[in-house]
Amino acid sequence: EILRVTGVQTCALPICIMGIFSKAAIDKKYVIEKKELGSGNFAVVKKATLKSGLKAADIPEGMGNEVAVKIIDKAKVEDMNDITREIDVMGQLKHANVIKLFEIFDEPKKMMLVMELVTGGELFDRIVSKGSYTEADAAGVLLQLCDALNYMHAKKIVHRDLKPENILYSTSDEDSPIKVADFGLARVISSKEMMKTACGTPGYVAPEVLKNKGYDSGAVDMWSTGVILYILLCGFPPFYEEELPALFEQILHARYDFPSPWWDNVSNEAKQLVQGLLTIDPAKRLTAAQVMALPWVSGSAPTADLSGAQAAMKKYNATRKLKKAALGLMAKHRMAKLMEAGRAQQ
Repeated sequence: EILRVTGVQTCALPICIMGIFSKAAIDKKYVIEKKELGSGNFAVVKKATLKSGLKAADIPEGMGNEVAVKIIDKAKVEDMNDITREIDVMGQLKHANVIKLFEIFDEPKKMMLVMELVTGGELFDRIVSKGSYTEADAAGVLLQLCDALNYMHAKKIVHRDLKPENILYSTSDEDSPIKVADFGLARVISSKEMMKTACGTPGYVAPEVLKNKGYDSGAVDMWSTGVILYILLCGFPPFYEEELPALFEQILHARYDFPSPWWDNVSNEAKQLVQGLLTIDPAKRLTAAQVMALPWVSGSAPTADLSGAQAAMKKYNATRKLKKAALGLMAKHRMAKLMEAGRAQQ
């Protein structure tokens, strides 16, 4: 299915997502709520509802009545190529565990991406609120995540920023699927060039990314998956130094362990899987397909309670959110000072 691109074209969109053009404004088709679901440096996300009376042909395949609209302020975007790359990647992905992009409305000052609405919250939030939590629960998350990654990597797409806040639940239902979100740093691997950008979130980034020698496979995502699995099993991260040079040193040498008492009740199979993912050499690191084939992932993980991990995760999750909020405030303060300086120069 081709994505619909509606509106006045203001940047070159990749061929794979070129779609139907019309002068129709987004509010002819959707009622957008005022309240924000989330915001970033250059975009806000709002909930929207399809208007009644639309023709079936005007509704993208698989779309529900409610959607999320990411509204991008072009004036705040340093390089629109970053946005077109994100759209290019999302336009190629149709998988049950990946957030869907339905259509694009491109206006002179804004670009609006109409996406699947997910309401089940972030991965760690969900786990800490569960009544009971087991290795089998962690294995279920990993199976879905690796199913999505196996699909992406087969298409030569690398996410490059896998972390708990980019793994969401579709709904609040007990059996809700997870969805991989935020493809802002994702890239399509080219046979001609290696990816050299050191990007991602410090605690989840792979050693080869930090080495600055280039990397050309989905193995970077599998390392991040290993970090996420480690936290899922004990409630805190494998690499934890506060100062970045010390943290990167830990990661570059894969210096982590399974401390007692937190890992005492975790099965050897789970520990071996963590080791297979947190392997320094990307060529020897487990692939998504290999992970999915493991008995622990596909159904034999223990169902013993991991309440210790749950309690530790609650603590880690709260600290992580506090840091994120503090960084957000610092960024806002910096931006305000820059704008003030700009006004003073005028």
